[in-house]
Amino acid sequence: MSAEGAGPRLGLWLGSKPGSLCREHGQDLSWFCGSERRPVCAACAGVGGRCQGHRICRAEERAEELRSMASSARELVIQRLSLVRSLCESEEQRLLEQVHGEEERAHQSILTQRVHWAEALQKLDTIHNSLVDMLTHLDDLQLIQKEQEIFERTEEAEGILDPQESEKLNFNEKCTWSPLLTQLWATAVLGSLSGMEEVRIEEKTVSPSLQLSEDRRTLTFSAKKSKAFADGPERFDHWPNALAATSFQEGLHAWMVNVQNSCAYNVGVASSQLPRKGSGSDCRLGHNAYSWVFSRYDQEFRFSHNPQHEPLGLLQCPAQLGVLLDLQAQELLFFEPASGTVLYSHRASFPWPLFPVFAVAHQTISIIH
Repeated sequence: MSAEGAGPRLGLWLGSKPGSLCREHGQDLSWFCGSERRPVCAACAGVGGRCQGHRICRAEERAEELRSMASSARELVIQRLSLVRSLCESEEQRLLEQVHGEEERAHQSILTQRVHWAEALQKLDTIHNSLVDMLTHLDDLQLIQKEQEIFERTEEAEGILDPQESEKLNFNEKCTWSPLLTQLWATAVLGSLSGMEEVRIEEKTVSPSLQLSEDRRTLTFSAKKSKAFADGPERFDHWPNALAATSFQEGLHAWMVNVQNSCAYNVGVASSQLPRKGSGSDCRLGHNAYSWVFSRYDQEFRFSHNPQHEPLGLLQCPAQLGVLLDLQAQELLFFEPASGTVLYSHRASFPWPLFPVFAVAHQTISIIH
């Protein structure tokens, strides 16, 4: 488009002030060069100008185009947030209805059991009175003749005391489980800098098979055991493990680990009771009652705790691993920030204090600050 003969116009351009002039020609920046992505004057845009042959449009047209783009982007944000909000409200309603339903079911089970035990007590009282009457009023011969009846009455009394569907009296916490809520919650926690912990490795616990960086955030595996570390009661002397210096006893905690360089690692939490000495399973992460870890060995991923080793069918290797520990809800969650995927969630009555724990048997892993 030619700009020859165009009169002075007010240049409208993001980053250009009204009335800005071209440094080369001293004219108003009333045109926009799409090739150089900047406002230009009529002389620059015209024949013989530096932008001749470029994609040229009037500045106000470009400004209107930008306004339209911004409006579309704003509408898209509002539309998507509205959809997320609607989905969250629907999920909230569904979960609250499930909780209410489970509460009503448990309450009804308790009422049913109360009726059952009232009837059972009445039966026991009747049997008790019958047995007392026989023992009191029958002579020895009559008592011997009533032996079978006494035995049957005793058996009947024992059967009355058997538990009746006692598990139904408990509140089933699984009614609150929601993959959507868990994923949104994990994203919110890991996406908030205020929710991230300042986690560093405790040097006194680092295995001789590992090298610790100066900032105490990176562990590097070495096939040759180092003699630089003095042995002590806190140090792991066989397995390539290390504990964080920070421990948790309550609340919500989150941290992230860069694992993209390693094909063999464990990341999770461990109790202070985790043994440190020897090559037994009691010191190996995920193979005892004192540690809960996400593990990778080559292309195999799993969650490990005590005898439980649950395979995880991941389609790709995570480059970063988020760990969320909610001690109020008694939940440990492993999360991939890049895809927003919850890799595994585990609920248990965790002992405290709990420490972030790490093991690496190939290259390096690093705590992300």
